[in-house]
Amino acid sequence: MAEFRMPSLGADMEAGTLVEWLVKPGDQVHRGDVVAVVETQKGAIEIEIFESGTVEEILVPLDERVPVGTPLARLRLEGEGAEPAPRPPPSSPEATAALGAAPEGGEPKPFLPLARPGPAAPAEAELRPAAERILASPAARRIASERGLDLAALTGSGPGGAVISPDLDRAPAEEPRVAGPRARPGLDLDAMRSAIAGAMARSKREIPHYYLQHTVDMATALDWLAEANAGRTPERRLLAGALFIKAVALAARRFPALNGFFGTKNFEPSRAVHVGVAIAIRGGGLAAPALHDADRLSLGELMDGMRDLVQRTRAGRMRSSEIADATITVSSLGERGVEALYGVIYPPQVAIVGFGKIVQRPWVIDGAVGPRPVVTATLGADHRVSDGHAGALFLAHIDKLLQEPERL
Repeated sequence: MAEFRMPSLGADMEAGTLVEWLVKPGDQVHRGDVVAVVETQKGAIEIEIFESGTVEEILVPLDERVPVGTPLARLRLEGEGAEPAPRPPPSSPEATAALGAAPEGGEPKPFLPLARPGPAAPAEAELRPAAERILASPAARRIASERGLDLAALTGSGPGGAVISPDLDRAPAEEPRVAGPRARPGLDLDAMRSAIAGAMARSKREIPHYYLQHTVDMATALDWLAEANAGRTPERRLLAGALFIKAVALAARRFPALNGFFGTKNFEPSRAVHVGVAIAIRGGGLAAPALHDADRLSLGELMDGMRDLVQRTRAGRMRSSEIADATITVSSLGERGVEALYGVIYPPQVAIVGFGKIVQRPWVIDGAVGPRPVVTATLGADHRVSDGHAGALFLAHIDKLLQEPERL
C-alpha cells in the first residue's frame, strides 16, 4: 500500500487546496495520470500520480487546504492483493469468549479490543464521478463565477471539450444562470505575484549569484532555420527559441554542475535535463513549466512541446511535474525588444540562462567588418556550486552548438 501525498510545486509552496478529485475509490490509475486538481498561488495545477495501482481510499475531501506532504489518498500498488475486510465485532457472549479462547494445548490469548475506526472516506457525491465533472480552465471558471454563468450549460471548444474563456463570450448574457457550488476562482495574479516575490527574495538572499554574458553570431543558425522551415506549414515552423532551448539542454548535460538542485546543505546534480521555459501570463503573472528530457527531444518535438506549454500555461492547465521538475531555466525577452536579461535563479535550481533579441551588429569576419545577426546569452549561476570558469565554458559550448544547428 502506498500513500499519494500533496506534492511540493516549488520552493515557495507550503500548502495547497484540493479543488477536484478526478478519481474515486476502486479506479485504476497509471503513473503519469492526472488524478486531482490543487489550487496554489500559481493557480490550479493538475496533479499527476507517480505509481500505478488502484485507488483504495480518498483521505482528503474537496476544498480542504493541507500542507505539502499530507497524504491525500491511499493506493494499492499493482501486484498487491486487496486488504481483507475488517473483522466484525462480536455480537454475542459466545463470540467474545471465542476471541479469547486458547488454542489446543496452549495458554489463553489476551483479549485485544477492536481498534477505533478511522474517519470515513468522503461521500461518493463529493468525489464527483467522471461523468459529472465539468472540464474547464481556471480562467473560464473565474469568469463564469463573476458573470453568474453555469459551466454545465456551455459547450467547450478546448482540449477534450473543456470550456475555455472564449466559450463564455458566446454564452447568452441576458439569461445568466447561477454557477454551481464547484465553480472555483481562476488564476489570482496578486497571489502569483506574491509567490514570485517571496521566491525571488529568498533566491537573492540565500544564493550567491554570479553573472556572465556572451554574444553569439546567429547567421548560420538563422540560415539553417529558413531552409528547414521552407517545407513546413506556418503552424509547424521552428523558431529560434527551440534552438536556444536545445543548445542549453545539451550544454547542461555536459556541465552537470549547472543542472540540478541545491538541497538543505548539498547540491544534487540531475541525470535528466528538464528545461523550465519562462512564460509570461496575460495580466502580469509568470510561470516556468518544464520541458521534460529536452536534451533528448528533436527540434520538432521541442517546438511542439513549447507551443503546448504556452497554451496550457496561459489557460491555467499546468501539471505538477512540469512545475516541480525543472532542473535549469531558460528565459527570453527578445520578443519584447530587450537585448539582454539577467535572471534570478529559481530555487532549488542553480542556474538560469537568458536570451535577448536577435539584432544586427557590426561583426569582424576574416578581417572585414560587416553586419551580422547576433544574440546576447547570459548566465546567472549559484557560486556555491560552480564558478566563473565553468560558467564561461558552459556559455562557449552553447555558442558552439548554435554554430552547428543541423546537429541539434
